[in-house]
Amino acid sequence: MNSSGEGSCGLPFVSSPSVLLGHGGGGRLTQQLIQEVFRKQFTSTFLKNEHDSAVVPVEKGLIAFTTDTYVVRPIFFPGGDIGKLAIYGTVNDLAMAGARPHYISLGMILEEGFSLEFLQKITQSIQLAALKCEVEIVTGDTKVVERGKGDGIFINTSGLGSISHHLDIQPSRLQKGDAILVSGDLGRHGIAIMAAREGLEFETALESDCAPLSFMVMDLIESGIELHCLRDLTRGGLASALNEIASTAHCEIEVVEEQIPVHILVQGACEILGLDPLYVANEGRMVAFVPEIQALEALERMKRHAVGSGARLIGRVTSDPIHPGRVLIRSRIGILRVLDLLNGEQLPRIC
Repeated sequence: MNSSGEGSCGLPFVSSPSVLLGHGGGGRLTQQLIQEVFRKQFTSTFLKNEHDSAVVPVEKGLIAFTTDTYVVRPIFFPGGDIGKLAIYGTVNDLAMAGARPHYISLGMILEEGFSLEFLQKITQSIQLAALKCEVEIVTGDTKVVERGKGDGIFINTSGLGSISHHLDIQPSRLQKGDAILVSGDLGRHGIAIMAAREGLEFETALESDCAPLSFMVMDLIESGIELHCLRDLTRGGLASALNEIASTAHCEIEVVEEQIPVHILVQGACEILGLDPLYVANEGRMVAFVPEIQALEALERMKRHAVGSGARLIGRVTSDPIHPGRVLIRSRIGILRVLDLLNGEQLPRIC
């Protein structure tokens, strides 16, 4: 992994327990960081070439490519950490295009003074998550910034995946009558982060839903489900994802509130904090649009996977030429209201 730094080089304190500016200077400390932290975890044969780029084989067909940056606070939270989040988030973005993930690049921005013990825990978490997702870390970069200018650690990842099927999975493929499925209960990630920040305690442990969705998506595709659109429910939650999709597809969406799964602890925390769980971030949940005739089969397939065990049918695509792009929700007492986009952000620094 390449490395460079900003500012003057730090002194070569080899036994330092924290990141020094010199770790980003390209010299002895840089090599020590690479060998003693990164190389111990990331063992891909592509990294052994120690070149500026990784040359990787790809399958015939289309290639999916994505990138994302992770700035979650705190970096360790119930059910995960920033490293696990970065790998699963990138894998899930590829899966939403119907791609099988293969390769990931890893960029780290470290703040001077960041704990090397924490960095080792994060790199270990990254490698374990990559192994679970059957992807390889094939290239990367490290930058070190002055104390007070980096908030500990930021991570950027890019992912490459292959598409070998005929499906064109995107919002424009939505059709009137399509069933809308959600893969599980909503809001766990956002509330787990908030609990860690504010010291909130629950009667039973509440962990982030941080998890890879790729194996479930591949199973749906291989079983012949005609997926029209997929979207992982990260920042902005279900409500924002549905609005984005409806706007792009120029269609109307209607969902039923009592069919949308929300854990009782999440619901209770949201009521106390004044949050709406439909807008709270998730990191292991997705919404799928499939032909109505295949809805039950798709649900059965999703429930075979731990990450989809709580899958539910929550609504359908409708048609209203006067209000294209509108999302409606039918309340528990039968009243229809517009489920709109928020103007701001309920929970910042969530992923």
